[in-house]
Amino acid sequence: MKLEPFLAQKPLYYDEIDYDRFPRIWERYASHFNLPRIIHIIGTNGKGSTGRFLAHYLWKCGIDTGHYTSPHILRFNERIWRNGSDVDDATLETHHQKLLQILDPADSEAMSYFEYTTLLAVSILQDCEYIVMEAGLGGEHDATAVFDKDLTLVTPIGIDHQSFLGDSLEAIARTKLNAIRKFAILGKQQKPVYKLAKEYAEKRKIDFFRYTFFFTKEEMAKARRTIRNLALPSFFVDNLLLGLAGAKFFGFDIKWKAMEDLQLFGRAQWILPNVMIDVGHNPLAASALADTLKKREIVLVYNSYADKDYRQILEIFKPIVKRVEILPIYNQRIESQERLQDTITSLKIPFREFEEIDPHETYLVFGSFAVAEEFLKHYVPETQQ
Repeated sequence: MKLEPFLAQKPLYYDEIDYDRFPRIWERYASHFNLPRIIHIIGTNGKGSTGRFLAHYLWKCGIDTGHYTSPHILRFNERIWRNGSDVDDATLETHHQKLLQILDPADSEAMSYFEYTTLLAVSILQDCEYIVMEAGLGGEHDATAVFDKDLTLVTPIGIDHQSFLGDSLEAIARTKLNAIRKFAILGKQQKPVYKLAKEYAEKRKIDFFRYTFFFTKEEMAKARRTIRNLALPSFFVDNLLLGLAGAKFFGFDIKWKAMEDLQLFGRAQWILPNVMIDVGHNPLAASALADTLKKREIVLVYNSYADKDYRQILEIFKPIVKRVEILPIYNQRIESQERLQDTITSLKIPFREFEEIDPHETYLVFGSFAVAEEFLKHYVPETQQ
């Protein structure tokens, strides 16, 4: 069976997850793979941009580099990047067929969508010098956690995916930090996370570094200028520094010109002069964008998965929102429009259903990868994506 129908028969989301399945499967087939250095990225917010900053930089330094990220916005190929380009369809299909030859049919069928695509990415990228590998849902139980990692980067940890990770910041942080094996670099964190990291460092003999340890004040200023030159919001400075701290950890000197042509698809991206799109879906992401856009009055094009804290997100955006325009999405995880409307009404925010882009308004499209995908596919010409 070809890759597209093979993946289509696997559900994207699960009410319950067998956390032991993929470690068992990997143990059976690990001998078929020869992995390079792996830099693992865990956290709640900024994993994708941090990973791309690092992967892009290593590639620009002449290093054969792969980046595995998720989910995708428009095409599955976005999940597997190598040396400046998304993987092509032929490569995906070739490695899919190789995996089907290696795997017992019961194992290939049992794996979840994300577990299988993680194995597919490893098959494609195993002959790189470095793989920058982004965790999907969490930390210790994530499919990406089974591999030997040379370094872990920890982006800001916040409240998200409570049903799988825990119902408090400390519980979520523990689940994520449990994925660390050797060395870790911490991005900007809330105080309880720093405290927990110190505890892990002492009890588990893991070396933790703060990302600022690797940079002089002059270098931090250069990072701020680099982000301005890329026309990205200022909150990306910390993500850039965390990613490049990973490069410094392995002995690379930073050449800031290497970042000049970097592009981040779907992350605080002005896809039109009056339309920003961002795939964020949690309060941390909302707070960062609200701060960036605080001098504007925006129309928020929005929808949300039912398991997200959309009330808190809407409260964060309320001071800068002229109105909410709900983007209809038909997805098993999306909150019912009635409940979403009731919440918006209780917050006393004007709303209506999204219909079209008004050139006289400023829009922020936010809520999830599903919201970004729906908006880009149906309301933005391909030439402008």
